[in-house]
Amino acid sequence: MPGNYLCRRLQFLHMQFPRIGRFIYKVLAIGTLLFVALPTRAQFLMDMLDTSKMTGKNLLGIYEKYNYLTIIGYMQPQFQVVSEKGARTFAGPEFGANVNNRFTLRRGRIRFDYTRFNKDEKASVQFAFQFDGTERGVVIRDFWGRVFENRWQVFTLSTGMFARPFGYEVNYSSIDRESPERGRMSQTLMKTERDLGAMISFEPRRKGHKFAWLKADLGVFNGQGLAGPAEYDSYKDFISRVGMKPRQLTPTIKLSAAVSMFTGGFMQSSKYSYRFDKGAAAYQVDSSESNIGTKAPRRYAGADMQWEFKHPKSKTVFRAEYWLGKQTATANTSETPAGLPNEALYTRSFNGAFFYLLHTIGKNQFALKYDWYDPNTAVSGKAIKDGAAHFTGADIKYKTLGMGYINYINSNLKLVLWYDLVKNESTALTGYTNDLRDNVFTCRLQFRF
Repeated sequence: MPGNYLCRRLQFLHMQFPRIGRFIYKVLAIGTLLFVALPTRAQFLMDMLDTSKMTGKNLLGIYEKYNYLTIIGYMQPQFQVVSEKGARTFAGPEFGANVNNRFTLRRGRIRFDYTRFNKDEKASVQFAFQFDGTERGVVIRDFWGRVFENRWQVFTLSTGMFARPFGYEVNYSSIDRESPERGRMSQTLMKTERDLGAMISFEPRRKGHKFAWLKADLGVFNGQGLAGPAEYDSYKDFISRVGMKPRQLTPTIKLSAAVSMFTGGFMQSSKYSYRFDKGAAAYQVDSSESNIGTKAPRRYAGADMQWEFKHPKSKTVFRAEYWLGKQTATANTSETPAGLPNEALYTRSFNGAFFYLLHTIGKNQFALKYDWYDPNTAVSGKAIKDGAAHFTGADIKYKTLGMGYINYINSNLKLVLWYDLVKNESTALTGYTNDLRDNVFTCRLQFRF
């Protein structure tokens, strides 16, 4: 009787109030299923723990297949102010012609890493994929695979899109770097940092190996990197870096250092080639037809060193890096071309450096960074002038003093307050007779997981 009465009441509710009736029916159905399923669910949990049963074996197989997958990501929303509207800077994307302050999402990245281990629990294959999504669009940053040699456990082969093995700052990730951006020289000569190619690395992985302190990379790359859509000639860039990994010299002092070499170039499609004649203090043109199809040179050498000093309640880090060499580009820029230039090419001797001084106390870090980039070391100051010497803004030296405060609020969040004081050399060239107004203040929050 009570059961029949309940059924009649439910039917009445369903007829008078269809939505309420359907809701009650769903609650009763779910409750019934849970009541019936409790013993089954308990048994399922036991089967997960018992690898002798098929359910347990399947779940264990899934775990073994994917337990080497790691996912990390970070986002860098920021607010910036520049001294003058439309000023050209190396503090992120260009400011618009009518813009002297802005909110922007500098980077928004997610990276997937998958490593497969063999039966001896040694890494055999690694795969990485990273993309960057901002208000400017979505692009890939890393897309590479790595094969580990496990007989001697010293070699690896990497191929795909990855960072060029030159210098320290180029390879220092934006997620950890203290300054908001890499230096002007890095951004000019190694635009986007990454390139398509293949690299062999020597890095012993066995404990106690006599060369465990050594790491050496040798790679061959297309040359245009992420700055261009595809390879535009048959010339390749060869890049190498040999370094001493961080070594504990004393209980409080750690040191690492490396040297890098770069030799490459791209095809010359114009017959006009300008090279600087130091005696004449001007560019001299070679307009021979035989220049077409030859290799326009890019040759760099670099050295870097990193010191770490531990104190009772703080830590100090000093980094120094120096580059020099020859760079071929166009008249108005010394930036590595993203596509094959059809205009006259200019070959210049350059040098530059980066210096970091960092002091950390608890969650607080104070930073000084000084860098310079001189795209034409053969001329300076008032000797750079208008006229037949063919000088442009691409011949002018820049120095940047960066000052910052970083607060590592927790493992997932940090605050960066940074000011770049940028100074160009005064010349007799129109537009560059005085220091440009291009100082930049950056306030950034970085979220990471």
